[in-house]
Amino acid sequence: MAESNVRPRPTTWATAPNRRIVVGSNTLVYRDLGPENGVPLVLLTHLGATLDEWDPRFVDALARDRRIVALDLTASTNSSTCWKTPPCPAPG
Repeated sequence: MAESNVRPRPTTWATAPNRRIVVGSNTLVYRDLGPENGVPLVLLTHLGATLDEWDPRFVDALARDRRIVALDLTASTNSSTCWKTPPCPAPG
């Protein structure tokens, strides 16, 4: 029997890796956890916050019954796109 290369989905905030998606020249970082079925719940941070500011106990409780996709919308951390108005200064 062949082994499967499919990894189980993360079920906790601590085991969900940061993932990246590139759109044009911009990179968006997110975490995806919980069951894959059903309607996902998208978590957005407040302006200037990062993914690391979510309380793992809160996210884990939400992820028990639904898929969670948490977005990092800040340019100052992992994502390269700034979603602020006026635009963020160039990193560096």
